[in-house]
Amino acid sequence: MADANLMKKRYVVSELVDETPEVLLIRFKPEDGKAINFDPGMFFMISGIDAVTGKPQVARAFSIASDPVSTEMEYYIVKEHGGHKTHFLSSKPGEPYMINGPFGQFKFVPSVDKKVVFIAGGTGLAPFMSMLRYIERTKAGTDVVLLYSVKYPTEIIRKQELFRFSDSLKSRIIVTVTRAKPEDAWTGECRRIDAEMIKKYAADYIERVFYICGPLPFVNSMKDAIKSLGVKGENVKADVWG
Repeated sequence: MADANLMKKRYVVSELVDETPEVLLIRFKPEDGKAINFDPGMFFMISGIDAVTGKPQVARAFSIASDPVSTEMEYYIVKEHGGHKTHFLSSKPGEPYMINGPFGQFKFVPSVDKKVVFIAGGTGLAPFMSMLRYIERTKAGTDVVLLYSVKYPTEIIRKQELFRFSDSLKSRIIVTVTRAKPEDAWTGECRRIDAEMIKKYAADYIERVFYICGPLPFVNSMKDAIKSLGVKGENVKADVWG
């Protein structure tokens, strides 16, 4: 969206979900009942509101997982990062926050990119959930391959909805677990995403546009893997968190 659509307004927490052992799902609804327009893949700045002064506190950026038409905003928050627990763990329904945005160039336009590979690490799944929900609602018909890396099977975010897209969108949804244990009884991929995995699930990779989201080391590793396959840099888009 253009800068003209940039907005800052108050939202309140509508729901908190203990999504996985490491991830908190939080939803917000606007106090005025009106949604902010954005393109799937973009991010917003979220800040708490000081209870005494009523002023916004330090803002942090989070990719939005919601379909753009949804009034509610959905985000995936790492509960503890670098030894520090997120303050969202102490949030309660009805608590006000200031949300400002949308920002970013990591946008998906189905009329432009008709064959894609989405590569997500951890909560880097968020913008792709927005994209997949948008593709499903608009019946865009986008040819999607999603490669999603998590440490443990218990860390798969929105698991049922995610795998439902395999049928509803006729997409290839591949989850790979990097630290699987025998007791997990995980039968899927058990390794890091690399060039060979990309070739295995997207043999026509040279025809596709790549979108990557995750922590910086993950994004850099994926860029190197894609580059080794001869994919043009203009066909690789990335978003970094953490």
